[in-house]
Amino acid sequence: MKAVVYKGPNEVQVEEVQDPRIEQPTDVIVRITSTAICGSDLHMYEGRTMAEPGIVFGHENMGVVEEVGSGVVSVKKGDRVVMPFNIACGFCRNCLDGKTGFCITVNPGFAGGAYGYVGMGPYMGGQAEYLRVPFADFNCLQLPKGDEHEDDFAMLADIFPTGYHSTQLAGVSPGDTVAVYGAGPVGLMAAYSAVLRGASKVFVVDRVPNRLRVAEEIGAIPIDFTKGSAPEQIVDQTDGGVDRGIDAVGYQATVPEGEEQPATVLNDLIETVRPTGSLGVVGLYVPKDPGGPSEDARNGKLVISIGRFFEKGLRMGTGQANVKAYNRHLRDLIIAGRAEPSFVVSQRRPLEDAPDAYVRFDRREEGYTKVLLKP
Repeated sequence: MKAVVYKGPNEVQVEEVQDPRIEQPTDVIVRITSTAICGSDLHMYEGRTMAEPGIVFGHENMGVVEEVGSGVVSVKKGDRVVMPFNIACGFCRNCLDGKTGFCITVNPGFAGGAYGYVGMGPYMGGQAEYLRVPFADFNCLQLPKGDEHEDDFAMLADIFPTGYHSTQLAGVSPGDTVAVYGAGPVGLMAAYSAVLRGASKVFVVDRVPNRLRVAEEIGAIPIDFTKGSAPEQIVDQTDGGVDRGIDAVGYQATVPEGEEQPATVLNDLIETVRPTGSLGVVGLYVPKDPGGPSEDARNGKLVISIGRFFEKGLRMGTGQANVKAYNRHLRDLIIAGRAEPSFVVSQRRPLEDAPDAYVRFDRREEGYTKVLLKP
């Protein structure tokens, strides 16, 4: 089959690779109909992780079941399904607690597994024609047949649940004021989720004009951090700061001049959120960053204003989304017409165009907010 293969920093190619096969009775093989390029893929693409050449990328995957293992009960050939980016067994302690992003079965020695991602197990990604799905009864979310809501449902693999997870971590409630740092796909989903949860005012901080424009279109207040201190801009428009803050940027955060300062968003949030407020952090932070701007940063150690954090009595929740905790409910909102997360999708391109799409998405080019690949 054809698949997107990582060759080294800033280079992917579409190559012929071995077709996936049923390896365990609980597996299924899915023919991919939509797979997305994620901002998290860019960390590997740019050489900012320990990823080795040869990885097949792709953790945002949906399609139609083509082959079913003998131990699969609820999933049938021909089912239209979308898979959480995090692979989970469904029966370990963390899965039973609903923390499926931290499954301790699928990636021995580490809490959590995923398709096509460094350190997340031996699982091939879905930027390909076919994908093996382990523990399929647990990991496949079944969808209505046909092709309706294709782009919306594709967002259920990662960014819609991750955006929603950030609002859960932050504790967004009706009437709250919220500041989201980062207007990439996850940041836009976080802002959208805050609106769905009844936030009275949502600020979105970024520097890319077209991304801020999309944020404004969904009812958020755009804040361009190159036009002045983002915390000051937001505090001036609220009663001493927002109730909840969300980090949708992570460790490649930059200051207005363009210099990378990995802790800058966390420190800005500490100043943006009012005393006794709370933070939700879904922007990626890693224990090893080969391209970090300092020795500490290269080892995942950042200088954070913990004194101000403590002084203000703030709370913070972190970690990747437990997609299974949200995807059924979010699917049903889409079916009911209450949610349309596909507003972020700006490109639909054939799988063969992946190398060019990666370049353009990495540059944050106009029209490349979210890219779907169609094998």
